[in-house]
Amino acid sequence: MIDARARAELRGAIVTTLLTVALTGCSKKEETTGETQPSRITTASNVHPEIWPQVSLPALDDTAIEPRLNELLSSLSVEEKVGQIIQADVGSVTAEDVRRYRLGSVLNGGNSAPGGDDLAPARVWLAAADAFYEASMDTSDGKHAIPIMWGVDAVHGHNNIIGATLFPHNVGLGATRNAELMRRIGAITATELRVTGQEWTFAPTIAVAQDVRWGRAYESYSENPTLVREYAHSIVLGLQGDPGKPDFLRGNHVIATAKHFLADGGTFEGRDQGDARITEEQLRDLHAPGYVAAISAGVQVVMASFSSWQGKKITGHHGLLTDVLKNRMGFDGFVVGDWNAHGQVEGCSNVSCPAAINAGLDMFMAPDSWKELYDNTLAQVKSGEIPMARLDDAVRRILRVKLRAGLFEAGKPSSRAPGGKFDLLGSAEHRAVARQAVRESLVLLKNDNKVLPLKPSMKVLVAGDGADNLPKQNGGWTLTWQGTGIENKHFPKAESIFAGIRSAVKAGGGTATLSVDGKYTRKPDVAIVVFGEDPYAEFQGDIATLEYKPGNESDLELLKKFRADQIPVVAVFLSGRPLWVNPELNAADAFVAAWLPGSEGGGIADVLFTKRDGSVNHDFKGKLPFAWPRTPLMFNSEGAPETPLFDNGFGLTYQDTVDLPVLSEEVPAAPGQASTHHYFAAGRPSNGWQLAVGAGDAARTALPGAVGSAQGDVLQISAIDRAAQEDARLAKWSGAGPATLALQGEAPIDLQREANGQLSVTFEYRIDAPPSAKVMLGIECGPGCRGDLPIEAQLKQAPAGEWRQFKMPLHCFQNKGADLRNVTAPFLLSTAGKLELGIANVRLESGLNDAPRCE
Repeated sequence: MIDARARAELRGAIVTTLLTVALTGCSKKEETTGETQPSRITTASNVHPEIWPQVSLPALDDTAIEPRLNELLSSLSVEEKVGQIIQADVGSVTAEDVRRYRLGSVLNGGNSAPGGDDLAPARVWLAAADAFYEASMDTSDGKHAIPIMWGVDAVHGHNNIIGATLFPHNVGLGATRNAELMRRIGAITATELRVTGQEWTFAPTIAVAQDVRWGRAYESYSENPTLVREYAHSIVLGLQGDPGKPDFLRGNHVIATAKHFLADGGTFEGRDQGDARITEEQLRDLHAPGYVAAISAGVQVVMASFSSWQGKKITGHHGLLTDVLKNRMGFDGFVVGDWNAHGQVEGCSNVSCPAAINAGLDMFMAPDSWKELYDNTLAQVKSGEIPMARLDDAVRRILRVKLRAGLFEAGKPSSRAPGGKFDLLGSAEHRAVARQAVRESLVLLKNDNKVLPLKPSMKVLVAGDGADNLPKQNGGWTLTWQGTGIENKHFPKAESIFAGIRSAVKAGGGTATLSVDGKYTRKPDVAIVVFGEDPYAEFQGDIATLEYKPGNESDLELLKKFRADQIPVVAVFLSGRPLWVNPELNAADAFVAAWLPGSEGGGIADVLFTKRDGSVNHDFKGKLPFAWPRTPLMFNSEGAPETPLFDNGFGLTYQDTVDLPVLSEEVPAAPGQASTHHYFAAGRPSNGWQLAVGAGDAARTALPGAVGSAQGDVLQISAIDRAAQEDARLAKWSGAGPATLALQGEAPIDLQREANGQLSVTFEYRIDAPPSAKVMLGIECGPGCRGDLPIEAQLKQAPAGEWRQFKMPLHCFQNKGADLRNVTAPFLLSTAGKLELGIANVRLESGLNDAPRCE
């Protein structure tokens, strides 16, 4: 465990920048390679490179590469060079574009795929890879043939492809404490990538997450930098192969990416794309070890982080990208940006950012803005705003990786082994390794009265919405960005948790029955309840506290139901992070942290059930990669981290006999940041928000207890029941004049990234009396700033007395004038007419397919 003082500093202590140094330099020649380094651009660099580690690079034989590289670079036009540093998304680029602009790379984002079909079969991916490659090698226009690279987020297997092997997410792999297994997983992932023609993965994520409120916490192996360092080395070797061997980066291996440099997991309050307010020593000692290990293993690409360090965006940070990563650590591959991350650099936009290139970025990830960015970057090179030496260095690094990977001689992707061998996707051999990973990732938190292991001859009831739910057990970054909008049928080779249990029980002479809601006619011997977080990715998973599903106790009630029926209950908890689940722990006889296990749900049954003769089949091996919270809050009133319920490294086995005492279920008030995604739940405003009402132009009045009325009772708010007692509110407008219902906060929040990520304002509503006049749904952004949209047509169409869901994309409010960088009230409802409307669960939520269009 990291000591408490260090935790407090690393998780949000605001520190003074150590030193700002203006650095200048001149270009120099590398004697061995003839490489020209870019002229050092004068920059404010608050780093001390001399305190950072120097990395021992693997011995690579580049004797044949460097002369070829020099010759190629000297023959390229400036237009071809600029093309090499641009990466476009397959949803916004064609093969003809690649041919014309000589782009260096394409990618597919989380919600993009060949032909715009996220669920396109493997053959379509391979055909698209061939088309892009052939376009890049076409010299009919007199330009040079430079093979393109296709980058993909293969973060827990080849997770974009139907039928591929899907491994547990990194948080689960961290629980296995098995670095050799990481190497095997990397090798399998690389092989399956090559089948569909991709040669580059944006993995591994080697974040050392320090605050699991972060929506990407499940992409982190652990809060422990020593474990992350060990894993980084192994997974890179698995993906790329051994440096110096003939198949390094070739054959069944791919190009790996260490991401996100640096301290993406160390931001203040766990905010995605946030700011790491820590010292340089903490930055180095906690967040850099994984990169040292990855570079020493030969990683060829490093992805710069969206996030900031001490207020400066990493993507534009010369001190970290050039002075530390390249010059001090000796990294000789290339640095790629994240999804339009350059647009967040000071003075930049998505279509223009010389500052990022000058800071040390080598390739822009410009998914949908690439064409205008290309034009602007070309002009900036010609004007000297981007020095030619810096452009040459970036292109040299990109071409070096392509030459090392043998792409110039490899031929089109379908001609490279194992391209087109589709039977390798989700093969039995690959799935066996994934199943082993599931078994070893499971962490046993509670086993009172030694309920586990279970005999397979029992009558087993399997309940909960995660029991037979392959999208839920896989989580985000699965076929789609958020892992939503998909069904079990999209996983033809996978096994759900229930299917694995059913198979084990059948072989043991017992019976297994699926009942999601827990109803039964014949009393079972044991109930296994599978529940947990719904899929999410990136900032859409950011949360304000660690309370599991605040305001929604349906899973807890299911556990309690079996307890009340005197049925032993085993909880299998699916999550991307440790969460406060004290009530659920109390209600279960045994509790298993199963993380996000991937496609092989049978690995859970392997551990829960004995062999037929009653002997242990597989014992629990998993150990917590993160401390498990004692309360929903990360910190005490002094800002120090609270003592955890279970320490990092905790995990019971079948040999342990310790029973868990009854835990406190008190939910303390949550100080600190306002909830950015949840505004009203369980009949009360979320942290940082107030329910307020106002009549006409009068100032709004906050309602204690979220009940009351506006002046003259023009708007009355009362408590009603939806799914639980008083978990919703009835708003009744009298029609005597205009009145507004608002969820407002004391401090503004920034929802710009959420708008870019296609989130919607979402709430449940019930029409008790339809509107008699225009009804406006709005967002407020300070005095005189708001965006409003009419919604009365949809309200009038809703059946009376029936709860329904309403969604309105954030960008719609932006189009109507809302400044989403400064939101003071994320939810306003106004009308001058009569209306009786039930309201519950006001929040932001992904998905635009079921939201109305706005112009």
